[in-house]
Amino acid sequence: MFDSLNRSGGEPSLDLHKAPEDFSDRVALRVVKIMRVFADAFFAKRYGHRAVVLETVAAVPGMVGGMLQHFKAIRHIRDDQGWIRELLDEAENERMHLMTFIKVAQPTVLERGLILVAQAVFFNLYFFLYLFAPKTAHRVVGYLEEEAVVSYTQYLADIDAGHQENVAAPQLAIDYWKLSPNARLRDVVAAVRADEAAHRDTNHDFADQIATGRAPGSR
Repeated sequence: MFDSLNRSGGEPSLDLHKAPEDFSDRVALRVVKIMRVFADAFFAKRYGHRAVVLETVAAVPGMVGGMLQHFKAIRHIRDDQGWIRELLDEAENERMHLMTFIKVAQPTVLERGLILVAQAVFFNLYFFLYLFAPKTAHRVVGYLEEEAVVSYTQYLADIDAGHQENVAAPQLAIDYWKLSPNARLRDVVAAVRADEAAHRDTNHDFADQIATGRAPGSR
């Protein structure tokens, strides 16, 4: 059984996986696995550059979901049960991930172009997916975050092995996560990984709520 929320108040577990329960779940997982293949092929172990591009995409779902939940709530004149704030907070958190990794790994001209294309394409695809199949949309994000946890775990392993320089943490990250003034890149990556694990749990839980009729406006 997948415990979708970390209710103990501690750090989210890092090795949780939501087993697909129906066809839409299997499609969501397959789409994410295909995206992972392309990311691995393009970036290999350039984790900082991978983070810059992927966090650009990761900041889209929360904003799209929050916007559509907002319009749905006012259209039906009902409470959103905290979904809007949760999704918008997720979008802001992912944006801060991006701002942080831009300081760590300056994107190349090619990567800046890829950012523009990826964001434009993903925004439109995700908008229509959320509009017509919100459960699948949240499941896609849940699986994307599972892969993000794996990627940041590998990033940490490379730092620990000396393959990635453990540079000083950007001041932006120190202020945002309230890290030690002497924090290093490893501390930042660990904080980002914890964020991604929390987003994973939230989106899988939202998908489960929609599937079981517990989502806002289901009744």
